[in-house]
Amino acid sequence: MAAPAAFEFCLRLGDNDLILSQRLGEWCGRGPVLEEDLALTNVALDLLGQARLWLGHAAALEGRGRDEDQLAFLRDAGEFRNLLLVEQPNGDYAHTMVRQFYFDAWHLPLLEALGSASDPSLRDIAAKAVKEVAYHLQRSRDWVVRLGDGTEESHRRMQAAADQLWPYTGEMLAADAVEASLGEAGFDLEAVGVPWRQQVESTFARATLEVPAAGWMQRGGKQGVHSEKLGLLLAEMQFLQRAYPGAQW
Repeated sequence: MAAPAAFEFCLRLGDNDLILSQRLGEWCGRGPVLEEDLALTNVALDLLGQARLWLGHAAALEGRGRDEDQLAFLRDAGEFRNLLLVEQPNGDYAHTMVRQFYFDAWHLPLLEALGSASDPSLRDIAAKAVKEVAYHLQRSRDWVVRLGDGTEESHRRMQAAADQLWPYTGEMLAADAVEASLGEAGFDLEAVGVPWRQQVESTFARATLEVPAAGWMQRGGKQGVHSEKLGLLLAEMQFLQRAYPGAQW
């Protein structure tokens, strides 16, 4: 894999984890029960730790003297490469858990596939993250089933969330030039789509939810085209560093 493509790929993985971590952090102190408040916070911290690894490696590949903190806090929205899915607002708890499940069901097979990458750094980071993400998927899958096959109201909310977020899932599985170059490194992004689809279909069947029909899909996040939602998220996340440049604890 060429260095620019490797940098871009690691940036995408790091940005996905960072932005979703920030979204989940918005639930801190507001979870439906104390156990869930703690569980969501732990998932957010897992993702933040993974983001540090990916962004740290991206900075090393870039070779411009930037570090993980500068990549996180000193880029504007158009420089972020996260999936549009992870920047979507939390909504209600059904919305949050469907977003998490869609992401986890893709994230786990992606990390597993990176175990065969020719780059040892990619393999090492993926190996560290895969156990955490396996738990994330187990947890979000259980909530999809629990709420989907729960009360009439919880089922309605879960189906509405599944339908609303579905157009953001296509971007995860559509390889562009950056990801196509990963074939030389022993990694095929489109192959991740098979276990992702199987996971969604089997989980929705248990949850008595309908898999949304195929249709038009959102695109652009991986190329830096985002909604205003990301700008608002970054304004909060980056405020301290922007207000006090270079400040350290």
